[in-house]
Amino acid sequence: MVPEIDQQRFAEAHATGALVVDVRGSGEYRTGHVPGARSAPLPNLPLTLAALPKDRPLYVICQSGGRSAQATSLLRGLGYDAHSVSGGTAAWIDAGRPAVTGEAPGTPTAPATPEDTR
Repeated sequence: MVPEIDQQRFAEAHATGALVVDVRGSGEYRTGHVPGARSAPLPNLPLTLAALPKDRPLYVICQSGGRSAQATSLLRGLGYDAHSVSGGTAAWIDAGRPAVTGEAPGTPTAPATPEDTR
């Protein structure tokens, strides 16, 4: 079973500088992502492994939880302390939490709406 973290615990971890890996496609990422999340689309995840630290937890997020569960399973099999974010980016935004748009992890400028990311 893939370890999951609920939205509240994820928000708490995010507030303290958690490392977030967004495994959605780059177009999805550009339309709205968790501030600071690194883009690593699931098909390209093996190419980004060298940039991911094994000495701290990774919080893996997608749109709703399916792809992040796959990525978390892969990462854990390779020795990473990875956790899938329950509900994904959709639940993050639906809860009124900030999201940013564009290519870079960035910082929030204006919250995205749930419709922006679907």
